[in-house]
Amino acid sequence: MVDRAVVCEGRSMSAAPVPPVPFVPPVPTALETVAAVHAGTTTARAATEAALARISAVDSALGAYQVVRGDRALAEADELDQRPGLRDLPLAGLPIAVKDNVAVTGEPMRNGSAGSDPAPQVSDHEVVRRLRDAGAVVVGLTRVPELCVFGATDSVFGTTRNPWDVSRTPGGSSGGSAAAVAAGTVAVAHGNDGMGSIRIPAACCGLFGLKPGLGVVPAQLGNGSWFDMAENGPLSTTVADAALVLSVMAGRPELATVQLPASRLRIAVSTRSPVVGTTVDRAYVDAALRTAEELSGAGHIVVRADPPYPTRTALAALGRWFAGAELDAQRLDDRSRVERRVKVHATLGRAVLGAGHPKESGRRHWQEVAERFFADHDVLVTPALAQLPLESAQWSQRGWLSNVVANSRFAPFAAPWNLAGWPAAAIPAGTHASGLPLSVQLVARPGGEQLLLQVAAQLEHLRPWSRLAPL
Repeated sequence: MVDRAVVCEGRSMSAAPVPPVPFVPPVPTALETVAAVHAGTTTARAATEAALARISAVDSALGAYQVVRGDRALAEADELDQRPGLRDLPLAGLPIAVKDNVAVTGEPMRNGSAGSDPAPQVSDHEVVRRLRDAGAVVVGLTRVPELCVFGATDSVFGTTRNPWDVSRTPGGSSGGSAAAVAAGTVAVAHGNDGMGSIRIPAACCGLFGLKPGLGVVPAQLGNGSWFDMAENGPLSTTVADAALVLSVMAGRPELATVQLPASRLRIAVSTRSPVVGTTVDRAYVDAALRTAEELSGAGHIVVRADPPYPTRTALAALGRWFAGAELDAQRLDDRSRVERRVKVHATLGRAVLGAGHPKESGRRHWQEVAERFFADHDVLVTPALAQLPLESAQWSQRGWLSNVVANSRFAPFAAPWNLAGWPAAAIPAGTHASGLPLSVQLVARPGGEQLLLQVAAQLEHLRPWSRLAPL
């Protein structure tokens, strides 16, 4: 297996014909792989070879990977197979993909930007260190939009496509990770979420994705994690796989054990968009209402109730989004190479910072409003998206305003919970008439990660979904 760095600078993939995909089996679930390594019926090397073969077979049509680690991943797998106590490691031999905005030793961290430093990183991000210490093998780094700002994954390095429909985006900014998982190249991928960047790609690609609450998993993203709005978390095809990997990321083994809810929950369902004037596709509304009916049928108390989304909340989240991009741009090697849309975004961020913002009062106000709403509810269900995923195109070449408008129209539901710092997840919820997956969002109070996993596991049991895109 030859190492390759995937670089498609300056080339649009939006109109490229999709070559036939030779059949190479998708990888098994994470739990299946780890169990086989523990039992001695497979090895880390064999699992890694299978993942690399699947990547080689399908990724030319998708562009999920920025770097495929090839021989380096195999060498790490060989070392892992010789490690004493391998059968005791929670992720023994598990191939995993890592989003290209955290450090992986020996690999560049491009963060979707031509202005980033191409030199290899000298140490692992803390989350990567935890994954590797637990026995995972990093098979590749996945693509992101520049500085992870926008909700479709394309950059100077190329355009990533949705495995369910290559004319659509897999979302962003963890779009490469979502495409990699939905295509069956890895069972679980690392992502992070600052304005919905785990949940939006999970929704676009028919996956389960969980954004943990503030402080549950080490963030350390860019220059300040967008003022503590951004969190690391997993994207997977099953709830149990996400729980296993989240337990390692968080250093909390108890999260790996997923049970159904032990008590009757108070569940609110809301289909009203947080963004005034945004139309929600009827299919996404119906998906949320069907989910409510399923949870009611499982014995939970379900009511229609809309959280109040104050204008102040939107302004506070936008201020952090703008200012966070500016702080991240300041760390680039060559800022002159930044895309036009990101330059505008960062310029607005400089204005926010110059005015003495963002202030903690905006976050506190929204947290207090949300706490009052959740005094009567344990879990909130909303649509995960308002519209179908955007077309897979060179959004990086379009203007700032067209990007912001497109993002807010198709994915308005996620960002308020980043500002709050509360846990939230996206979970498959049927199929759109277009053939693309539908998805709903689950939200809980701080500390509610395990509760979200339980509710998601119950929904997975009630309505099993297609684990992979039909490539």
